[in-house]
Amino acid sequence: MGWNMENMKEYERVIMGIDPGTNVMGYGVLGVNGKKVEVVVMGVIQLSKFESHYKRLHRIFVRVTGLVEQYLPDELAIEAPFFGKNVQSMLKLGRAQGVAMAAALSRDIPIAEYAPLSIKQAVTGCGSASKERVAEMLKRLLNIPAEKMPHLLDATDALAAALTHFYETGKPQIAKGPKSWADFIAKNPGRIAPRKGGV
Repeated sequence: MGWNMENMKEYERVIMGIDPGTNVMGYGVLGVNGKKVEVVVMGVIQLSKFESHYKRLHRIFVRVTGLVEQYLPDELAIEAPFFGKNVQSMLKLGRAQGVAMAAALSRDIPIAEYAPLSIKQAVTGCGSASKERVAEMLKRLLNIPAEKMPHLLDATDALAAALTHFYETGKPQIAKGPKSWADFIAKNPGRIAPRKGGV
């Protein structure tokens, strides 16, 4: 894709996104510095040339392992398979996702899963957005030159998963409230003024 790899060591954090597939698997890598995020690389793993489903799974494991070793991501964000009517297709897709996850786990990379609807919502603001709309929004948000936009949208879907993870992990953590009023009083002595009359 012609991306600049010279700045890899300068990133505080690297997030890899994966869009699982049995014919085409998309991947995308984001480099993060504070609140600034930029594309490191995105592309696809072509699997259709392998007739055997098991050879495709092996190829996924080898390629994802290679990508992990090349880009050294701190985290992996992967799109969770959606529930469809074709059980066999779902089974194959689930296997592809599992093998990609196993490749990351073999290098101790933490994994986060995101539903397709959540990814579309995070990137476009609409859970029913098309793949084309997701790609167009990524182009704008990440300032991707037109000539570097991929032909296959599996790559942008993977990048969208990585960006969703960036958004989700950047949200401030909300402290959990007390279990009860008695719990609050016990944990905050001196903050509750005694009622008049000593009651």
